[in-house]
Amino acid sequence: MDTSVKPEGTPKFIRSRGLKFPYDPRVIDRKRRSLLHKDAYELKESEAVLSQIKPDDRVIELGAGMGYMSTLMAKALKVGEIHAFEANPAMIPYIRSVHEANGVTGVTLHNALLGDTAGEVTFYVRGDFVASSMEDNLGDRHGGVIARETVPVRPVAEVFAEIKPTALVCDIEGAELHLLPLMDLSGLRLVVLELHPQVFGQAGTEAVFRLMSDAGLTYFPKASHGKVVTFKRGW
Repeated sequence: MDTSVKPEGTPKFIRSRGLKFPYDPRVIDRKRRSLLHKDAYELKESEAVLSQIKPDDRVIELGAGMGYMSTLMAKALKVGEIHAFEANPAMIPYIRSVHEANGVTGVTLHNALLGDTAGEVTFYVRGDFVASSMEDNLGDRHGGVIARETVPVRPVAEVFAEIKPTALVCDIEGAELHLLPLMDLSGLRLVVLELHPQVFGQAGTEAVFRLMSDAGLTYFPKASHGKVVTFKRGW
């Protein structure tokens, strides 16, 4: 993604929580820009992560977005090993530019989805990069589809066995209901999860809480707020 050419009068970087984000209107619209300036972008998730993630955690982040959370963990918390997964191929160059701008090391960025078995999916990139998805159902909205990319699906069991994470940070727009049961949660001490009850309703929400409880991860209200819920082991 080219972030070198900016409209006249716009900043090279947007700053938030001491971090720098290259200005690109395809990623940072007016609303995101305002939230970043106010240190309010992903506020609930940020507060949970900042209070609960430890420097020696091995973190898997599912849904890396614009690279905000991985950069925050690497810089503010000095986490040494972060694996950030993002399905949207259009966001990968931007995330890399964020990491570079902030001198981030220790983050391995994966353009992949996790699933039951290995495979591939088609990803529809829209003019508004953040609105890209695996569904071509929005017509000309959000800039229309400008590219179709093939994205690998990696078996979640293999990924967890390889990385051996101690913490999971997850915001995947409702796919958590289907993906969490495929994970070996036994090695996790912490999960910070954005729930999407608008996608899967009360029954799905109950299923997520039950799954966590069965794995020995208990709801931790002190670091939970609304749809951002934290589960800890042995607190």
